[in-house]
Amino acid sequence: MAAIEPRLLADIGATFARFAIERHTGVFEQRQALRCDAYPDFLSALRDYLSQVKLEGGAQAVRHGAIAIPNPVAGDLVRMTNYRWEFSIEATRQAVGFDTLLVVNDFTALAMGLPFLAAGELRQVGSGVAGERSVIGLIGAGSGLGVSGLIPVEDGWVSLASEGGHVSFAPQSAREVCVLEFAWRQYSHVSAERLMSGAGIELIHRALRAREGLAAQVLVAPEITRRALASECQICAETLEVFCDMLGSVAANVAVTLGAYGGVYIGGAIVPRLGDYFDRSGFRARFESMGRFSSLLANIPPYVITAETPTLTGISAILNAQLKRRAGTSSLLERVKLARGELTAAEQRVADLVLAQARGVLNDPIVDIARRAGVSQPTVVRFCRSVGCSGLSDFKLKLAAGLTGTITVSHTQVNHSDSSLELGAKVLDNTAAAVLRMREQLNGEVIKRCVEHLRKTKRIDFYGLGSYSIIALDAQYKFMRFGTPVGAYTDSRLQSLAVATLKAGDVVVAISGTGRVAEMLKAAEDALARGAVVIAMTASHSPLARLASLTIAIDHTEDLVTQMPMISRILHLAVIDILAVGVAMGEGEIASVPAPGSSGGKLPATDFTRLTWHSRS
Repeated sequence: MAAIEPRLLADIGATFARFAIERHTGVFEQRQALRCDAYPDFLSALRDYLSQVKLEGGAQAVRHGAIAIPNPVAGDLVRMTNYRWEFSIEATRQAVGFDTLLVVNDFTALAMGLPFLAAGELRQVGSGVAGERSVIGLIGAGSGLGVSGLIPVEDGWVSLASEGGHVSFAPQSAREVCVLEFAWRQYSHVSAERLMSGAGIELIHRALRAREGLAAQVLVAPEITRRALASECQICAETLEVFCDMLGSVAANVAVTLGAYGGVYIGGAIVPRLGDYFDRSGFRARFESMGRFSSLLANIPPYVITAETPTLTGISAILNAQLKRRAGTSSLLERVKLARGELTAAEQRVADLVLAQARGVLNDPIVDIARRAGVSQPTVVRFCRSVGCSGLSDFKLKLAAGLTGTITVSHTQVNHSDSSLELGAKVLDNTAAAVLRMREQLNGEVIKRCVEHLRKTKRIDFYGLGSYSIIALDAQYKFMRFGTPVGAYTDSRLQSLAVATLKAGDVVVAISGTGRVAEMLKAAEDALARGAVVIAMTASHSPLARLASLTIAIDHTEDLVTQMPMISRILHLAVIDILAVGVAMGEGEIASVPAPGSSGGKLPATDFTRLTWHSRS
């Protein structure tokens, strides 16, 4: 057990906020479960726990923390869906004086903890052997039905942000058909979660009583389960039996969908409490009951998670990975020093400039860095790659982290009490954070295909409405210089007229923050019908994104109470710049493109795929 500096870990639910301190990897000390209703807000509970923490032997204070919470985490403001607490991550971090405060979804944390569970913290149900370094499936029935998976990568694991609990429920027996028909009386769509949850157990119980012609009886899930395990009630026993059968089908679907040869893990608040009953239930038989795939499923082992604190294990792993990444960036200058002797003579001149004037390099464009080092611009790029960076932008990002100790990557709420200086700093920090997030999410292959269409087409139209009109106009100005007819249409009536003149192969770039504006959707639909290629710059999973030929996902939630969609407009403008640079530079060739204000000249070729950094996961 490796000793580490003290870290705070927390697993927050609707009833209890569970805290612990980790001073040795995987060892959780000073655990406390504080009742949520005893505190007006999360910060009060956190401060109360920290006031009770004792670190003997002169250990340093807690500077890093990570919190698992049962709702999506997108941005700085966290609003619990099943409790009244809401808080700003950044404000909370500052209030307790932490250097790091991570907040992640609790099921994501549980998934990331699976590879670190010991054999004694799992119970296998039935036969099967887990494949080494194979995909792992995860389901968890509690207040809802969580579904996730882990994909092995070179240096660890990547978790899937899945909403698989909301797939349509598929009955596998006449009895389950009756349950589904009963549920349809209340819900137009019956998902797996409707039945594979605490509320689902209650729904199954009501359905089975109705099937037997018995009067309705209000029982909560824990009481139904208790009566079933104690053999006190035949309907309760049948309810639990149906629940386990259904869960077997859900687990099997997850296994074949993900190719989860590393096993399917079962967590949540319900199954681990069933003990040996679950092993004797029809779960395993149903898990293997999939026709032609039965033999495949017979070789996949399901595991019940019996660990006492699996979510803390996962959140610990996530925090540890985050701190390792930060440590890696802060050592970049040391890496340059160590690598200098192995660099070429020209690259050594760049290294010497970086070591002597690191902060100056941060602000200089590549042409100035090359001039000051006395080398060519490609040499600067080769130097960056020689020290483990993907290019100059990546090098500067990591260098900045090392010089400043941290890079702001979280959104900070603007408050009415902020001074002018604080207001300016927050707006700039929030914009920088959003750009960095988008940097990690851009899909290189999609950008490449968009550029190909824009370079080959004989006509480009940019559509933008409302706050996004200015982006269409900016794009028109930037793309006019390429010699292709370009139009910007910022009125829905003009868009309708423009669509009517489109031909097959023309390109329409539809720009929308939400991707839900009816007029924009109609224009995109009509453009596709005329054979045009529609490139959407909009929120992922929006109607426009689903409709378009290609989608560049730009996800950013604006605080519309205090501002217009300002940051999202900046992100859209940045993507327009990326597309324009891609068209100008070409890919793997020298593009003959006149520079603005000149009569000619050639821009140097570049590997455009490097401009997109990382593919979206």
